[in-house]
Amino acid sequence: MKTLAIETSCDETAVAILNRDNEVIASEIATQIDLHRVYGGVVPEVASRNHLIKMRPVLLKALDTASCGLADIDVFAATAGPGLAGALLIGNTTAKALALAEGKPFIGVNHLEGHLLSPFMESAEGIQPAVALVVSGGHTMLIHLRSFGHYKLCGKTRDDAAGEAFDKVAKMIGLPYPGGPEIDKLASGGDRRCYDFPRSMLHSAEHDFSFSGLKTAVLYTLDKVDQSIEDVRPDLCASFQEAVIDVLASKSIRLTKQLNESRLAVSGGVSCNRRLREVFTERCAAEGLELLIAPPALSTDNAAMIAYVASQKYMLGESTPFEDDVHPNLPLMGVANKGR
Repeated sequence: MKTLAIETSCDETAVAILNRDNEVIASEIATQIDLHRVYGGVVPEVASRNHLIKMRPVLLKALDTASCGLADIDVFAATAGPGLAGALLIGNTTAKALALAEGKPFIGVNHLEGHLLSPFMESAEGIQPAVALVVSGGHTMLIHLRSFGHYKLCGKTRDDAAGEAFDKVAKMIGLPYPGGPEIDKLASGGDRRCYDFPRSMLHSAEHDFSFSGLKTAVLYTLDKVDQSIEDVRPDLCASFQEAVIDVLASKSIRLTKQLNESRLAVSGGVSCNRRLREVFTERCAAEGLELLIAPPALSTDNAAMIAYVASQKYMLGESTPFEDDVHPNLPLMGVANKGR
């Protein structure tokens, strides 16, 4: 069995193919970072137009890498949401057209479920019960994963997602878009204890997050700095980054222990951060928890994670009607509202 999936929820045109053992035999991504950097963020119309330009060459490259043709694909899939409406339509419509042309089933996949399950893609045990932290540019969520398709939202951000906070702080201090990787680079040469930034809701009994206060604290700190911005950037980045990671790790580990789970799964673009991986590895080891964290190639937006979810659904006999539309605000199944 081969599963071909397309991911176009934002500014990455991605196509991946998985074999019957859920091994990634092709994963191609065309990024648009350079196109959007001049605007300081993603421009939806530009993203959609570029998906149209890149879709065919990326698709053909994936098929060539996997040494197969469209007739060899058993199921076609695409991200159905959440994401930018115009961008989602490009990938979703393409996958549907291919499925119709080949007489094969189509499966629409939730982008968040792709992130959620990506840490299990390379696990010999497959999907196992865990507490999962999904931390990306648009989402920061703590989820109790019981089994495939059975998820409970335990906590989420009340304002900015962690990735948004990274990008906004980066913009404050004059770093280019996307800000997360730039902060990660500069932080490696900075003093993490230089600035005592707040850890919002760190000791709250709830499992929600809040990063707007931290962002404001950075802004107020900048007003008081009497050195050039270039001189203080490393310390600012290191201190800001440490505050975000401290909250993410502390609340994730606390929930994992409260729910008597032995695994903590971490995914999403922010999980590419080197300091985050270091802190989570150290703290989970100290607490006797198994840490599952998606490799960088599966942490940022990619089609392999979409194909993985689609293959799980296909094995359960699920498929998506061709008339189903994309859903820009699609919630993760079963976690639109907190279940208590």
